[in-house]
Amino acid sequence: MAKKKTVDALSSDELYALAQEKERQEHEAAQAAVREEIEALRAERRALIAEHKKAVNAVDAQIRRLGGRTRRGGGGRRAGNYVTRMVLDILAKGKASTQEIKAALSEQGVTANNLSQTLAYLKRTGRVTSPSRAVYALAK
Repeated sequence: MAKKKTVDALSSDELYALAQEKERQEHEAAQAAVREEIEALRAERRALIAEHKKAVNAVDAQIRRLGGRTRRGGGGRRAGNYVTRMVLDILAKGKASTQEIKAALSEQGVTANNLSQTLAYLKRTGRVTSPSRAVYALAK
C-alpha cells in the first residue's frame, strides 16, 4: 500500500488534481442536497394539492346537497362549442357577414374574440360555406 504524501510533498500537478477532485465532490454534494430539497418540495406540493382537492370536494358536496350545480374540470372546450353553436344558430336564419355575426353575438352577451378561427373551423369541417368574402351561410 502506498504511503500517503503530505501536502508539502505533493507536486503542483498533484495538488491541482486533488483540488479538482475536492471541487467535484463538493459540487456533487451540493447537487444531491438540491435534489433532496426539490423532492421534499414536490412531496409538500402533492400534499397541498390533495388537501385542496378534499376541501373543494367538500364544498361541492354541500352545493349539490342544496340542489345546486358544480362546475367540474376546465370548461375550455365547452366554451368554444358554445360560440360555435351560437354562430350556427345565427347562420340558420340566412347569410350573414362577419360584422353581422359579431353584432348578433354581442347582443346575446357572447364575446367572440376568435370569431375568424371559429368560422374557419366551421368552413373546414364543411358546416359553413362562404359565397363571397366575409359572408357566410350554412352548408346545404
